[in-house]
Amino acid sequence: MSEGLVVVVRSVIGFFSLLIFARIIGKSQISQLTFFDYVLGITIGSMAASLATDLSSRAWPHWVALASWSALGFIMEKITVKWRYASKFLEGEPVIVIMNGKIMEEVMKKMKYTVSEIMGLLRNKGIFDVKQVEFAILEPNGQLSVLQKPEHLPLTPQDMKIKVSSSGISSELIYDGILIEQNLRQLKKDKKWLIKELKKQGIHDVSEVFYASLNPAGNLYVDRYQDRLQSVLDIGDYKGPY
Repeated sequence: MSEGLVVVVRSVIGFFSLLIFARIIGKSQISQLTFFDYVLGITIGSMAASLATDLSSRAWPHWVALASWSALGFIMEKITVKWRYASKFLEGEPVIVIMNGKIMEEVMKKMKYTVSEIMGLLRNKGIFDVKQVEFAILEPNGQLSVLQKPEHLPLTPQDMKIKVSSSGISSELIYDGILIEQNLRQLKKDKKWLIKELKKQGIHDVSEVFYASLNPAGNLYVDRYQDRLQSVLDIGDYKGPY
């Protein structure tokens, strides 16, 4: 049997073995993985790759190693679900890194996080001022859960007892300068209407638009290639090598 055919056969075995073992372990979302889960996935994938391409040894030992690591991962998953103390030891637990607008320096040192990293996670939550935070909790998967102080919480229509209608899901009309006519027809619009709306914003051709969408409420969003911003704000911590 030629080497190429051997690689194909072993690749098929490794592919379907990895697929089956991944389903058995049952991780559904990357955002939910802990660091150990992430490393475990990389290790199992590396073993599957060795099974396919390492022709200097038999395929059987690689497959046994792949099955063993997958089985151990499955067992650890069951243990962490059943026993809370095992979960705390194996996966870690949530820790408070900001309380009442104050950064917990000792906790951050213990978790090996910097202020810049925490500030980046806060910005991902739409928060740019630490003083607005009542509690910020670092989860075992690296995500940051944030509770803002009551006075900084956004006011909702429910708070004002105002009834609002859903804006629905926006449909793409233009992407990368290309008109999506099918979506226009679904919205019962035509190209003449779109060009007219674009001209209201000083745009004379579809090719000038990078992205445009329309929601069921009739609101048109347009982003052109040249946004004409006066200056771009630099929020970096320090000047880098670029």
